[in-house]
Amino acid sequence: AASDVYKRQAHIACLHTTNRRGIMRLVWGPAYELGILVIDQQHKRIVDYINDLDRLVGQPGAQLGVARVLYDLVDYTESHFSFEEALMERAGYDELDDHHSLHRKFTFHIESLMRRHEEGEAVAEPLLQVLEKWLLHHILEEDRDYTEQVRDFIDGIGRERLGGWVNENLRKHFRVT
Repeated sequence: AASDVYKRQAHIACLHTTNRRGIMRLVWGPAYELGILVIDQQHKRIVDYINDLDRLVGQPGAQLGVARVLYDLVDYTESHFSFEEALMERAGYDELDDHHSLHRKFTFHIESLMRRHEEGEAVAEPLLQVLEKWLLHHILEEDRDYTEQVRDFIDGIGRERLGGWVNENLRKHFRVT
């Protein structure tokens, strides 16, 4: 298992590209995917937030952009976590309570960074580090613990019923704009 994590992290290191200014960017790729499309699409937003923050770090006047990322991230985490947990519950995932606790800890961390930002502290760099760690550790390791059971659930209920469940729960957990 440790060698699998090392291989994933080594592969992820290859998923960076360099822009014209020589700054590294994260590129979404198969190494990040769990094989559950609706969750993978949501997780892709973490990569987008990381790249947004990467562009802002060290830039004068970045506070407004950081505020936007933080507010979007708070909304995203509430919506994504409730959706993901509903999917795990529907699939009968036994470790849901433990996974929920991990989500709560992350949410508290983001809320703490939000308060620090509102007090005028520059939080782009620590927020960027938190998101990169979350991507590498939580999504690529801890989320993989539920994938087999959720995929079995998806295979068992069929695409048509799954589509109805997904649509209903996306509306329930995400703001429709």
